[in-house]
Amino acid sequence: MKLSIKEKLGYSFGEFAGSSLWQTMMFFLPAFYTDIFLLPASATATLFVVVRIFDALNDPMIGAIADRTHSRWGKFRPYLLFGAFPLGIMTALMFTTPDMSDQGKLAYAYVTYFLLLVFYTLVMVPFNSLVGVMSPDPIERTSIASYKFVFAYGAGLTVQGLLIPMVERLGQGDAARGYQLSMMALAAVCIIALIVAFRSTKERVQPDPAITSSLKEDLRDIFSNRPWLILFFVSIIFLVYIGTRSAAVMYYFQYYVGRRDLASIFMVSGTIAVLLGVLPTKYLSKKMGKRNLFVAVLIIIILSLTVNYFASPEDLALIFATQIIFSLASGPTMPLLWAMLADTADYSEWKNGRRATGLVYSAATMAQKTGVAIGAALMLAIIGYFGYVANVGQNPEALWGIRMTMTIVPAAIALTGTILLFFYNLSDAKLVEIERELKARRG
Repeated sequence: MKLSIKEKLGYSFGEFAGSSLWQTMMFFLPAFYTDIFLLPASATATLFVVVRIFDALNDPMIGAIADRTHSRWGKFRPYLLFGAFPLGIMTALMFTTPDMSDQGKLAYAYVTYFLLLVFYTLVMVPFNSLVGVMSPDPIERTSIASYKFVFAYGAGLTVQGLLIPMVERLGQGDAARGYQLSMMALAAVCIIALIVAFRSTKERVQPDPAITSSLKEDLRDIFSNRPWLILFFVSIIFLVYIGTRSAAVMYYFQYYVGRRDLASIFMVSGTIAVLLGVLPTKYLSKKMGKRNLFVAVLIIIILSLTVNYFASPEDLALIFATQIIFSLASGPTMPLLWAMLADTADYSEWKNGRRATGLVYSAATMAQKTGVAIGAALMLAIIGYFGYVANVGQNPEALWGIRMTMTIVPAAIALTGTILLFFYNLSDAKLVEIERELKARRG
């Protein structure tokens, strides 16, 4: 079942919205909280862990509810329409700096961050689940995921390249005001993008209406689904190393390199390379198989991070070269992960006779949120342990901690995920067999 380019593009607008917020939280929120909001690094680390873990527990609940939603728009699409405006409002509020005591600001940060993530979950879990129901064809799903992540990395490019200049221009020397106005503009764009995604897509893969299941049965199905379990833990590990490195970028360039102005160029160059890396994903996955391609690019990522550790502050050529290699190899990772998750939903339906697409994706996004929370908190905890103090020159130990969180720490974490993927046993040949049998069952 081939989908039109128009539908793939329309769906991908929703990814632009979600990734704009995700990239902002990964790259800029830690520094915003410590250097603009003036929260201690240790308090910010605790904030990330507590709020993210509580939020992650919402994902399976939202996924299970979405699986049982029946509306004239389908199971998953209504959440894009009705969740867009609350998500936009909370985006603006989270980056608003109120005039409060230190305890009041910390409480405000907890409330606004938590509510933003609740609405983010309410929108993005159903949105991600759409990949599994727009087409039953595994190859076509990889194509959808490739379009989706071109827009995802395009969103990253936009945020990384424009946010700091927008903050400076709109704030006119007041960074807090600049962040507030910039995020209000981003929120408006995200609302429009989610509505476009809602109007552009169609749900085609429907479970047999004669087969019903309880939440208990759905949970038993996914926890007996070996390929999904592997991807669940890979998702956690994957986002831990991404979260650690992403949170470190602003600190790395401000304090280690001594060129804060290069942080945006560094992030933008990496995102352009990621976009280029996404493009051959469908071709390479057909040639090598999804798992083998995933392993290969992770090995390149590990090597590039390790080499980057040896770069001195003046060695900008090596710093940027390893960033380009890291990013090119990172291109296929997210399309592969989301396409493979859809494959595990098919595997569960083939094995158990029941389909729970929303739960499959929501449990995986729960793992990813947990990974990002751990990654950002790990980075902040490490630099806090070594004596980081905001907006001053750092001691040698703190600088070493910042370097480690940009290089060796994420490399070691990525190595763990690479080893796990060797236990993933859902081959492309098996998927062809599963697709054939499912088509026969569905008539």
